[in-house]
Amino acid sequence: MNADPATTNGDVLVSTAGMVGRIILNRPKALNALTHGMVLTITEALSAWETDDAVRTVVLTGAGERGLCAGGDIVSIYRSAKDGEGDAASFWADEYRLNSYIARYPKPFVAIMDGIVLGGGIGISAHGSHRIVTERTKVGMPEVGIGFAPDVGGTLLMARAPGELGTHLALTGGMASGADAIEAGMADYFVEAATLQQLLTELEGESADAVIARHSTTAPASPLAAARGWIDEAYAGSDAGEIVARLAASPVEDARAAASMILTKSPTSVSVALEAIRRVTPESTLEDVLNQEYRVGLRFLEGTEIVEGIRAQVIDKDRKPAWSPSSIDGVTRADIDHYFAPLGERELGLTALDRSTT
Repeated sequence: MNADPATTNGDVLVSTAGMVGRIILNRPKALNALTHGMVLTITEALSAWETDDAVRTVVLTGAGERGLCAGGDIVSIYRSAKDGEGDAASFWADEYRLNSYIARYPKPFVAIMDGIVLGGGIGISAHGSHRIVTERTKVGMPEVGIGFAPDVGGTLLMARAPGELGTHLALTGGMASGADAIEAGMADYFVEAATLQQLLTELEGESADAVIARHSTTAPASPLAAARGWIDEAYAGSDAGEIVARLAASPVEDARAAASMILTKSPTSVSVALEAIRRVTPESTLEDVLNQEYRVGLRFLEGTEIVEGIRAQVIDKDRKPAWSPSSIDGVTRADIDHYFAPLGERELGLTALDRSTT
């Protein structure tokens, strides 16, 4: 069964060409932000191609010039949290199932992480088997700035990044280059943006490994790798307040800037994000982490931080969120633990074999 673009969600273009199944995120004005319908369309296409012998490789790209994907549609999440319109929980459940499906997809899944790749965009790309970045790539998980915490398996990626690079990215909500993404384990190959179209054409007739090997080059030096010394020292431990204090007292200007950045984020989000990363163990699977992130996400939906964060950044755009509590010292251990408490019948319960969207 081959999916036809004319029969799929207009926000996602699905087609086949030669040996390739193409998925193009098609909301360029919204920087290809993911909607629930897009998640379901992608899942349906992957399911069809899994048993289609004509499709040897799946390729994910984004329409427009700015990037692959800016993440989930946070305006819809805001409405769900504030007014009960829509269902963010259902969206996340299907999105996380898709993240797991991509990670375990039996055919090469080539993600072109060109331009901006944020939040949910990382979830549908950085779990793929062949992750390509360019000199234009900017990746990040900025959730702490909207009163949320990294999800879509991001806490697994951040926990397994070398040293404390992932912790730094999570707590600051900062952007990283393509070279940084490779250093942090969120990408595999560096390809010059000018050669991407040729790469896509060649994938239609050759194996992903052969084509990517021909086009990939050595990545530039990673600024994050160069900063490992102060990052690893400052971000050690599980106390967000102590981390900020060490950063603020550092003789390194970039460390002090990181402290200032963290202090603009939701204190609750920063504390919960740190705890989420620390709870990832060497034995944790992606599905374990997605189940934990779903638990945390539903707790944020029940609170006030995500509504206030999205209001300040996206709705009113005053950039002046009134966080509660207003400081990291005001976040208690009981507050943090609440976000990880079992959900009972509402648990996602995702397993490696779960590919359903119901």
